Amino acid sequence: MDYFLKANKNLLTYTLTTLIVISIFGINFFISFLGNILLILLLIPLFLLLILFIGFNSYRSKFNTCNNCGAVSLGLNDTCMNCGGELNDKNKEIRLDKHPSERTIEVEAEEIK
Repeated sequence: MDYFLKANKNLLTYTLTTLIVISIFGINFFISFLGNILLILLLIPLFLLLILFIGFNSYRSKFNTCNNCGAVSLGLNDTCMNCGGELNDKNKEIRLDKHPSERTIEVEAEEIK
């Protein structure tokens, strides 16, 4: 019996700790505790993936493509480093504050008789 206690000291310790926790706090506490641990182990990778996705989209919005050769450039350059052509900036195309009158539609109301 003495050899069994020495060989399985960790197993015996965890078993006694679990039985004491269950007897004091109840089985609901034990199940809730395990559920919270599993929830944290699931949510941490999802949170990291969300941060990675946001960072990738922010990085991707800074890409410029050349109209002539199709080279991709990262930065604030207006001309291509390969051929010297003009870069196609996606951020400049999306901005509405430059010429808002070009982006809006004029609507006139007519009275129906």
